[in-house]
Amino acid sequence: MPRSPQAEVSGRRSAFVRWWWGLAAAAALVIAWGSLMPASELPEDLPWDKANHLIAYAGLATLLALASGRSGLSMGLAVTYGVAIEFAQIPVPGRLGGDVWDIVANTLGAGLGVGAVWLWHRGRQRARR
Repeated sequence: MPRSPQAEVSGRRSAFVRWWWGLAAAAALVIAWGSLMPASELPEDLPWDKANHLIAYAGLATLLALASGRSGLSMGLAVTYGVAIEFAQIPVPGRLGGDVWDIVANTLGAGLGVGAVWLWHRGRQRARR
């Protein structure tokens, strides 16, 4: 029996949402890998540390917002993850962990990512009218 058009669209949307969640999980793993690596193993020519935090968490929050469709949830998940990673760094050799300015950069990045998705959705809604 052929699927209805609504079921077809729903199935594609569901697959698309799973794809965004998968990318968000991959981004979270990459952030954890880079953040929990001993300082001696990091490249020495990395640009400004806070910019790295901002960019990483903007990307993570963007993917979370695309996956969930909920700005508040995405922001909360990204910020909570950033705080958790900061404290997980404490026992890592050469890392301070718990740096308030890193948490600020993570939060600003998450806000930029969520805000970008919100603006994109808003623009799409206006274009449909």
